[in-house]
Amino acid sequence: MAKASSKVRKEPMSRVDTAWLRMERATNLMMITGVLMLETPLGIRELRKVIEQKFLSYPRFRQKAVDGPTGAFWQDDTDFDLDWHIRLTALPGKGGKRELERLTSQLASTPLDKSKPLWQFHLVERFNGGSALIARIHHCYADGIALVQVLLSLTEMQLDDKRKAALAKRWLKKEEHAPVAKRVGAIDRYMKLGNKVLEKGMDLYRDPTLAAVLANEGVEIAREIGHALALPDDPETVLKGRLGVSKRVAWAEPLALDEVKSVSKALHCTVNDILLASASGALRSYLLERGESIDGVTIRATVPVNLRPLEHAKQLGNHFGLVFLDLPVGEANPMRRLERVADCMRVLRKSRQAVATFGALAAVGMAPEAVQAFALEMFSRKASAVATNVPGPQMPLYFGGSRISDLMFWVPQTGSIGLGISILSYNGQVHFGLIADARLMPDPDSVIRRFRPEFEKLLYLALMARWEGEFCSEAAEALLEESTDV
Repeated sequence: MAKASSKVRKEPMSRVDTAWLRMERATNLMMITGVLMLETPLGIRELRKVIEQKFLSYPRFRQKAVDGPTGAFWQDDTDFDLDWHIRLTALPGKGGKRELERLTSQLASTPLDKSKPLWQFHLVERFNGGSALIARIHHCYADGIALVQVLLSLTEMQLDDKRKAALAKRWLKKEEHAPVAKRVGAIDRYMKLGNKVLEKGMDLYRDPTLAAVLANEGVEIAREIGHALALPDDPETVLKGRLGVSKRVAWAEPLALDEVKSVSKALHCTVNDILLASASGALRSYLLERGESIDGVTIRATVPVNLRPLEHAKQLGNHFGLVFLDLPVGEANPMRRLERVADCMRVLRKSRQAVATFGALAAVGMAPEAVQAFALEMFSRKASAVATNVPGPQMPLYFGGSRISDLMFWVPQTGSIGLGISILSYNGQVHFGLIADARLMPDPDSVIRRFRPEFEKLLYLALMARWEGEFCSEAAEALLEESTDV
C-alpha cells in the first residue's frame, strides 16, 4: 500500500487557479457550463471514445483539486472512473429548446463532486433530430481561451494541420490591452503589489493615503489598482440583491456575423462594441419593464481579457485579467449608448487594468480566508454582471462525426454578482446567452428576446449612415420616438 500511495502525483496549484477554486460559494458555483447542439444523434459509446482519446489526453483532467492548509494542489485520482464523468440523460415532453434550457439551468445550479476531478459531460441523445451535449468544468482548471483549445482538440474539421494551427492562433487575436511581452513582464510586479495591498486588508482599503502607499511601486501600477478600489459600488437595481442557489440560463436565436461586421464598419466601431451596446439596450428595456427608474444610470460588467502568450495557448490554467466596462442602461438613444460603450472600450484598451486585476487575483489566492471574503465582496459590489465575448471558428466543427449546429457557454459569476452575459461567434453566426440568479432574474428569456431588436436598431442607423454619407442624428431621434423601451 505504501508503494502505491508513493506513486500518487501531486502538483502545486498556481495562485490564480487557487483563487478560482476558493471563490466557490453555494450561491455562485465556479463552473463553466457549455452546450453543444449536434445535427445528428451521438451515442454514448462515441462520446466515451472522444473523451477517452482526446479530453483525457490532458493529464490535468485525471486530477482532483485539493485545498489544504498550506495551499491547493493537483492530485491524481487513483479511483478515477470515467462513467462518473459521462452521464446519459433525456429531456421531458417535446424535448425542445425550452426543456434543454431548463436542464442546463439545473446542471448549472448543481455543484461538482469535490472528491473527484471537477468536470462532467451530460449527453442528451435525442434533441431536435440530433443530440445535445452539456459540459461542466470547474474554472480552476482553465480559462476561456484554454477551453477553446480543449474544444478544438475534441472536434474534427475538414482542414489540414497547418490551417488548424493558423485557426487556433487567430482565436487568440482579441482586443489586447498591451503587447504580450509587456503584459507578461508586468504580471510579477502586480502580483507583488497585490499581496502588499491584501496583507493590509480592510484597514488599507479604508486608508485615504492608499494612493501614496501604492505610488512607491510605480505611478502607473498605483493608478490602476487605486482606480479599481476607488470605483463606487454599482447602483442598486433588480440586478443586484441577495442571491439564491438556483441559476437560469437562456440563449437567443443567432445573428449573422457578416451583418454585425457590416454594422460595425458603417458606425466606425468594433464588433464587440456593437454586441455589448445591444446587450446594454436589452438590459435597459428589461429594467424599465421591471419598473426601475434608470435615467442616467450606468451599471458595470467585468470583462475577462486574455493575458496568455500565444506560445502558451495550449496550456490549461487561468491567464486573464478583468476590466470594468460601463453599460449605459440609462441612455435612451441607441447611438449614444454605442458611442459610450465604444469610448469606454477604447480607454480600457490603453489601460493596464487587466494585468492589475490578474495580480490581485493571485494575491487573493494566497490570502487568509477572511481577507479573501472581504476582497471578493469588495470586488463584486462594483459590478452587476460578467460579460464574455469569445471568437470561435468560422467553419463547421464535428464532434464524434456529428456536425455541431449551435453552441453556447456561460462563465461563472463571482461574489454577489448574479448575471452573466455570454457572446460566442461560430460558423458565421453570433450567439448570445444569459445566466442569471433565479432570485434576481427568474426569466432571462425576457432579456434574451430583446437582443435582436436592439441590434436591429443599430442596423437601421447603419443603413441611414450609409445613405446619408454620415450619421444622421435626426434618424436616431426618430427611431427613439417610434420604438418603445418595453
